[in-house]
Amino acid sequence: MNHSGKVDQDDVMRARNVLLASGPRTPREEVDAYRVLARVGPASYLPLLAEALQRLSYDSSSGTRHALSVELCEEAVAVARSIDPAEPARADVLYKALDTCQRELYRSGRRVEGFALRAEMLAIGRAQAELSGDPVVRGLGDWAAGLSEEGRYAEAADAMTELVSAVLPQGPRSGALAWSLLEWIAALHDAGRSGEALRAFETLVGMEAAEAAEGRDLMACHLLSLIGYARMLDAHGRDERAALVRQEALVLLTELADAGERKSWSGYQASFWAVLLALSGSGSDRSVSDGPHPPSGATPMRWSPDARQRYFDSRHALREKVDALAPRADEDPGRHLAELVRLHHALTIRSAVYWEHRTHLFAERVRSLFDEGVDLARRLSRHDPAKGARALARNLIDRSTFHAAIHEFGPALDDFRQALGYLGAAGQACSGPGPRG
Repeated sequence: MNHSGKVDQDDVMRARNVLLASGPRTPREEVDAYRVLARVGPASYLPLLAEALQRLSYDSSSGTRHALSVELCEEAVAVARSIDPAEPARADVLYKALDTCQRELYRSGRRVEGFALRAEMLAIGRAQAELSGDPVVRGLGDWAAGLSEEGRYAEAADAMTELVSAVLPQGPRSGALAWSLLEWIAALHDAGRSGEALRAFETLVGMEAAEAAEGRDLMACHLLSLIGYARMLDAHGRDERAALVRQEALVLLTELADAGERKSWSGYQASFWAVLLALSGSGSDRSVSDGPHPPSGATPMRWSPDARQRYFDSRHALREKVDALAPRADEDPGRHLAELVRLHHALTIRSAVYWEHRTHLFAERVRSLFDEGVDLARRLSRHDPAKGARALARNLIDRSTFHAAIHEFGPALDDFRQALGYLGAAGQACSGPGPRG
């Protein structure tokens, strides 16, 4: 950007009058004013222009984007880069502009360019961390999420290991550590580093147990982490350990059903549940759609906009597949029922994550899906006991965690006890249909 060109002094005066006026001014007026003033006072006005361009690109009050939002964000980045490198605020202004721009690039499908901006953000974060001595590198989590979406799981796992190593000594920090641990667990799991993933999950369970015991966190979050840990143990063939963890979860859930939470209720546990639910179904869920997959251990707010849109939009195609397959499963369950159970499970997970992300009234939007999933799996267990028992136990546990997430501990306990009956006391796969309920 050239700041040496001749500037009309009348334009400068008008720009200053716009900014000094007592009445409200539009983002467009601010941008126009700062564009003029940045040419005569770059040190003062370039940072303000970069911020104004970002505000113009997206109206937070109405939730609408400017028709030229990408172009405005790209201009904000160019403006931030043109700030004198000696200016102390340059790095923060540029980081914020890059962050806003990468989101818009991802939203418009320009993933390669968006990913490149995340790399630049990480470089800024590393430089700032080196100067400050802060072990936590800004941008590392977004970089790991981007790597995961590109299928570069080993690199994502390394990035999350670096991040967790820096934040773990700082303690739970009002729940922030739990989210990092969930992303770390998922990255390790996706990278095939099962031993490390299980140890990371054990760290999460231990932290949730300690926080609940001290009254700083909900017992439900400890419960949900135990159930998620047991699922991952099962997935990696640690059946005996999984059975022990489920018995620990049963004791805690029985206490919750009898006495309720000791801590005042909040919506935190629902988001925690949704991430664990998505993580539990990440393997089979990826087989039902193409394209970049969101990081399975991250909240939707951490997903790139286009991956989030694709993931949530896929619910409609899944619904159509489920509806089309249902009559065929009625006619020929041997050929179609197991596939119907699988597709319905994927639909349930995606719908649960979608509605929990959008509204605190999500329960009534998805309750029937959990009920349908249990009914379908129960049909499968009668038709094919060996295959159906495991599916029924899984769907009962899914519904149990749903009940727990919305403070319905009695029904949660009923479902969990049924699921244990199907799994068997030692956590082994059932050889028969199990108990009826």
